[in-house]
Amino acid sequence: MEATTSRALAAAILAGGRATRLGGINKGALEVGGAAIVDRQLAALRSVTRDIFVVGRPDPLWTARGLRVVADEIAAAGPLGGIYTALLHSPADRTLIVGCDMPFLVPDVLGRLASVDGADVVVARSARGVEPLCAIYSRACAAEIRARLERGAYEASALPAGFRIAEVGVERGLVFVNVNTPHDYERARRLVERQLEPKEDRITTGRDRPMTDTGS
Repeated sequence: MEATTSRALAAAILAGGRATRLGGINKGALEVGGAAIVDRQLAALRSVTRDIFVVGRPDPLWTARGLRVVADEIAAAGPLGGIYTALLHSPADRTLIVGCDMPFLVPDVLGRLASVDGADVVVARSARGVEPLCAIYSRACAAEIRARLERGAYEASALPAGFRIAEVGVERGLVFVNVNTPHDYERARRLVERQLEPKEDRITTGRDRPMTDTGS
């Protein structure tokens, strides 16, 4: 069943990278567990919203699935530039951002993010820290992100300053596995073969850290 928050939420798949370490292939087309990564992602994303689009270059992989594609507003600005573009073009005030190379997204993590109210940014936190490409950003963050990009500050893990930030702790890190290299791809395929892919993930019932205002 689609989450009740879906009308106020859109999702953007960031696909602006050139995947040079994978020979330039569209990473969303890579198969893990018998399905393309994009199809695995769409199955999870549709549990929280039907408004899903792609930030990146046009590709039949996206259009064949009925996905709208928007080009990066700022060239070569990395994931933070993709987040900025997504906020500008999103049909909703809140946008769930994910990378196109994450094959193990699961509905319960996305649903927990979508259920948090009263924050400008809701971000997953794993053992390695915050996960800016598994996070929800409000449109209000766009101007601050643009200012950072204009200063040449491209670090996506530095969350927008001056906004209310909520974190959702996720105990298992497999949800955040991404595929950047042939080694990563082989590892993802082995995880499925060994039946280690997450069907669901343990999430803390509250926030690991209280909601904070990064401007305080």
